[in-house]
Amino acid sequence: MSANPTITVLMPAYNVAAYIGEAIQSVLNQHFADFELVVVDDGSDDATAAFVEAFNDERIRLIRQEHQGVATALNNGLAQARGSYIARFDADDICLPDRLSRQLEFLTANPEYILCGGNAEYIAAGGEHLFNFYCQSQTHQEIIQQLSKSCPFIHSAVMYKKEPVLKAGGYAVAALNFEDYLLWIQLSSYGKFFNLPEQMIKVRFNPGSVTIDEKWRGRRFRRLKAAVIRSRSIDTKEGNQLANIIRKQDKRRIKEGAYYALCGKKYLVDNYQPQRARTHLSKAIRIYPFRWDNYALYCLSFFPASFIGWLHRKQSYQTRHD
Repeated sequence: MSANPTITVLMPAYNVAAYIGEAIQSVLNQHFADFELVVVDDGSDDATAAFVEAFNDERIRLIRQEHQGVATALNNGLAQARGSYIARFDADDICLPDRLSRQLEFLTANPEYILCGGNAEYIAAGGEHLFNFYCQSQTHQEIIQQLSKSCPFIHSAVMYKKEPVLKAGGYAVAALNFEDYLLWIQLSSYGKFFNLPEQMIKVRFNPGSVTIDEKWRGRRFRRLKAAVIRSRSIDTKEGNQLANIIRKQDKRRIKEGAYYALCGKKYLVDNYQPQRARTHLSKAIRIYPFRWDNYALYCLSFFPASFIGWLHRKQSYQTRHD
């Protein structure tokens, strides 16, 4: 391995023994080879670290820390990264073979750009196709217009220049579940952004994921997040409030319910398979029977795809214009 690789693939990992082997192999299969893979094990209590150590490749570095959360893991990885470019990647996702080469090619050919994202295929825990996601904004101007309203990037699909991110202060540890979004807000004054039109990765939904549908987080979480994004910073009080919300929701029942509900919704709206949608929604209802929206989606699964598509488009339009 080069002492100064061009790219550091930065992968935080917490209790992902079931998936991390496939994720690492997808990085090692890249067409571009001048990289290091920095895996930051965030205090896993399963076999995550053992799976990392089983790979015999000098490009892989394992960093261990006590369980402190993804933002701290990312900042620790950034501090020790040797590459000038950072490719973010999650330990349960899958890199497509030309991801690193395509993003590096764009950033080196366009030096005024500091961050490059892309599209993704979303898959269920077992690897089944859920839907294809296309970033709403591609050009820098489109991204800046979207930035104040919603996050324009898939976090694990971005590549960025390390130095501007360090100057911007790295990831805000207190911005739980949207540390990436706040970073993009703070980074926007340092250079230009772009989303490539191709798929870069496969993003895996799984019941143990830190990220769940924000509707399950509740209105208070969404209001706090919106306030932080508007102010472009987060204070101690806001951070403590977010931590309390997420601590109460960090339960297996809620995460599994959110997972099956989200898969059910995607099988219904984005990938019309009503029987699969009902299977997942039934599990969500059994696990967490107090959410009316799961019952509504279950009933909708008996309607034709044309009606569901119309309803979804109408709701999306109302959300954008509220």
